Amino acid sequence: MNTHVNAGPRLDSLSVGPFHRRLALLVGLGMFFDSFDNTLSAGVLASVLDSGFSTLELNSLFLSVTFAGLAIGAIFAGWLSDRVGRAFAFQFSLALFGILALCAAMAPSMEVLIALRGVMSIGMGAEYVICYGMITEFIPRGRRGRYLGLLGIFAGLGVSLSSLVGWVVIPGWSWRGMFVIGGVGALIAWWLRRGMPESPRWLESRGRYEEAEAVIQRIERESGVPSAEAGPAPATHQAADAADEKAEWVPITVLFSRPVIRRTLMALILTITCLFGSYAVTGWMPTFFVEQGMTVSKSLGFNAAIMSGYVAGPLLCAFIVDRLGRRQSIMMFGSLAAVFAAIYPFMTAPALVIAVGFVLVATVASFLTLSLGTTPEFFPTAFRFRGGGFAQTVGRVGLIFSPFIVLWLFNSAGVFGVILAVSGMYVVVTLLNAVAGVDTSPEALAEIAPGGDADGGPEGSSITHDARREADASAGPSLSGTSPAVGRPGLDG
Repeated sequence: MNTHVNAGPRLDSLSVGPFHRRLALLVGLGMFFDSFDNTLSAGVLASVLDSGFSTLELNSLFLSVTFAGLAIGAIFAGWLSDRVGRAFAFQFSLALFGILALCAAMAPSMEVLIALRGVMSIGMGAEYVICYGMITEFIPRGRRGRYLGLLGIFAGLGVSLSSLVGWVVIPGWSWRGMFVIGGVGALIAWWLRRGMPESPRWLESRGRYEEAEAVIQRIERESGVPSAEAGPAPATHQAADAADEKAEWVPITVLFSRPVIRRTLMALILTITCLFGSYAVTGWMPTFFVEQGMTVSKSLGFNAAIMSGYVAGPLLCAFIVDRLGRRQSIMMFGSLAAVFAAIYPFMTAPALVIAVGFVLVATVASFLTLSLGTTPEFFPTAFRFRGGGFAQTVGRVGLIFSPFIVLWLFNSAGVFGVILAVSGMYVVVTLLNAVAGVDTSPEALAEIAPGGDADGGPEGSSITHDARREADASAGPSLSGTSPAVGRPGLDG
């Protein structure tokens, strides 16, 4: 039996082929309907309130349950993906919120709708984690920036079209039609991606070498690699990646072990900032406009024009991130978001309000896409999805409290206080990323891969001392005399 599949290097060395493009489309469809269902709340809640089906108190509970379900789903997705497999979790999460969306369309009362929404949101929260993680698992390292940008475009279109479809559907077909559209779309996406293979990285990590080899050979054939050329990766990365991919099951406490805690903290900081920043900027912008004296109608019109940046930002990512590098791109968009957030409150001319607001939303959306998309790369295969899922869980729990934080800032210092606080967050996270960037190279991940090495105990490094020396030699000297896992900057490896 072949126990040297070397899935990671072989996947990363491929040219993008039909398999990768099909994967990106199917992952993107799931992200689209996830974003669509996640953002239909505004139109639905206005409709159920107007019809007497709900009350303000029940509407608030609906939103709270949604936030809670998203947080639970994120951590659940991490555990399920690492324990059972990426493919099963990928399909389960989409089926869960697709089926429950159809059930929600038939809810006889607001209380039942709230209960269904809570469970439905678990599937939606899981889908966010899994979609970003699948890009890391399958797309070659040097092309991930483009496909993360494409994933962000799908998400942005889901947000934008949810509002547009609601404007058309709700008056003619009631709020129930929104859940029907979202549920049917999600189940169609589920059916289309039913044949997607399991991640060969995960298969190898679980000792299922023959299955991993079969999947890799299929992907290699679709990428134009002749069978005779398919095989183990060059020796420069074999030792490090073998250690990464031949991982054993470890508890989630590995995220807080000494070799990993710095990565976990950086993932938390990026995720909290990108989620809170996106919510504060996009969720409160119409309110800010009204506070500045605009009519509600004019405010919504301005907001619609500015929100198109939610698609434009990820589109820009798709073209430039692989050239700049993901870490450098996160720093660039974080800096731009800080600058435009700082100057935005001072814009008064309508043209400048729209132009600067558009750029602000585009940079915030780009930062969101890249942050959520790259945090899974901080962790080796064995606990990659739990690392990304834990970060998203904490970030989404933070969103439960974010309305109160924004409201306090708004009441204390007005629009300036909210926007400048957001600007400050982007400044801090950009500086931290510059100073304490996380190395995601195969050698660095090998240093924290699970196993029984004495340096890390049951949650430390799994590679042998000989393999460690090979990894260190290929990694080169590290800064400050620390290990490559925690001492070298660089997000792209």
